[in-house]
Amino acid sequence: MSMAIVLLAGIVGAELLARLKLPKVTGWIITGIALRAASIPGLRPEELNRFIPFTDFVLGYIAFTVGTAFHLASLRNAGKRLGLLMLTEATLTTLVVVLALTWIGGQSLAVSLILGAVAVAGAPGTTMIVVREARAKGLFVKTLIAGVALIDVIAVIFFAMGLSLVKQEGSGMTLHNIGHALGSAARQLGLALLVGGAAAAGALALARRVVSPAFVGPLAVVVIMGAWGTGKLTGVSSILACTFAGMALTNLRHDTTRAVEAYLHPIGNLLFAGFYTFAGMRLNFGLVLPMVGLVLLFFAARLVGKVASSATAMTIAQMPAMVRRYLGVALLPHGGVAVGLILLVEETESLAYMHDVVATVGLAALAINQLLGPSATRFALDRTGETSLDRPRLLDFLSEQHILVGLRAKSKAEAIETLTKQLYATADQSIAQADFLDEALRREEEEATCLGEGFMVPHVSLPDGEEITGVLGISNEGLDFDAPDGKKVHAVLLLATPEADRKRHLEILAAFARAITRDPALREQLYHARNAAHAYQILHAEDGAEHFNYFLDETMARSMSR
Repeated sequence: MSMAIVLLAGIVGAELLARLKLPKVTGWIITGIALRAASIPGLRPEELNRFIPFTDFVLGYIAFTVGTAFHLASLRNAGKRLGLLMLTEATLTTLVVVLALTWIGGQSLAVSLILGAVAVAGAPGTTMIVVREARAKGLFVKTLIAGVALIDVIAVIFFAMGLSLVKQEGSGMTLHNIGHALGSAARQLGLALLVGGAAAAGALALARRVVSPAFVGPLAVVVIMGAWGTGKLTGVSSILACTFAGMALTNLRHDTTRAVEAYLHPIGNLLFAGFYTFAGMRLNFGLVLPMVGLVLLFFAARLVGKVASSATAMTIAQMPAMVRRYLGVALLPHGGVAVGLILLVEETESLAYMHDVVATVGLAALAINQLLGPSATRFALDRTGETSLDRPRLLDFLSEQHILVGLRAKSKAEAIETLTKQLYATADQSIAQADFLDEALRREEEEATCLGEGFMVPHVSLPDGEEITGVLGISNEGLDFDAPDGKKVHAVLLLATPEADRKRHLEILAAFARAITRDPALREQLYHARNAAHAYQILHAEDGAEHFNYFLDETMARSMSR
């Protein structure tokens, strides 16, 4: 009955507050605060620990889905900037928050470290909702979505390290020997990886031999519970174990994660309604007003840290100005992982002395972030010009991971072989890699595909029913392939299209030919792109749509009108 009351109150409360244009997460937290004030038997503050299994499962689910975002093939070419972003988030954001809370807020180093780790966490769910509502698509969106998921991984890891760095002695908290603590954190990471990887591998083995496709989704629930429970039994970080289980599953068999998401999505809102409502019930609103200065300090320090860390990472990675300027603002939302980390502090008896401060500051600031965060993300999307771009385009198959800058080859065959390896490293194909390469080389021998002005388009036919795909290789110096016009080849587009989609194949060739021959400025920019992200922006920029990256629905409409 108590669980039913919490779920019903969360659902109704969020719907009512949504009429005031408040995010559902904020509505759930406010509903939880109201339930706490109501002091309903069975739901009083001292009785909330009875519901830890539920909040643990939801937190495990959140950690698992965060881990599934770490798909290495999809992040190809984005690894440098995302790695830099994780590094600067873990250092700059944490450092800014810790220094602000310690020097200005007067908090102990232990409390500041824990809140610093909480500050790193983002809100993948909230971010995805805003992106979908804005119908946004592009380089900034890809960086934002991948970044916010990976930042949560760093937040979890850093939180585990923070816990290992502090212990209770007498009435306060002191630091362990730094070397011993870091070694303990490293062991935690290794053991969590072992637990999560074993859970995912076991599930995949069952899915191959025993479990039918209809039960892949339920099997993933078992993985989450098993990884979390094993972590509890062995003293390993359960949230890290679930995160690594998601990572292992998505990289070992990526299509399985889609089945899992499809299975859990219908009940996702119900799980989150209960999770955030319980979080609100743990927030003693009577402590918020006395700590309002500390709450605002934490919020401001987190914002400064996010902006500084993202700007630093994107500048080093040589990303376009729009990404450097607005990524930090778009990362403002705070969500499920932050709440989960706060609840883990609440459940740790040895950290009892910091429960009130961490819960009050963390949850109150999170409510502010949920009020302002979605608007901040939408503002960033509008400023980058990537809203309303989710319609299919001619070159949608050329995602960033399908672009290779710095192509080197002594012959056409070597270039085609390099691009074939790139294609198969980033996506599964229906035909064997060796057969694909043989077909591409055979076609190139029959008819050379150097089209002039430094552009070459080797191609392969795919079976009907397959999607068009391809890889673009760019050589800044140029490749001497004895082109008919005597010029070096700077761009090689390895294109694979099904026979039934021959018309689109010709459209792509014609569009590239127009762009390369008629726009010398665009050609030079593409041929001398600094990195894959820069090349992607050139190909997919809105001002280049008239050349070759136009919307397909507009093209079809114009064709029908003729």
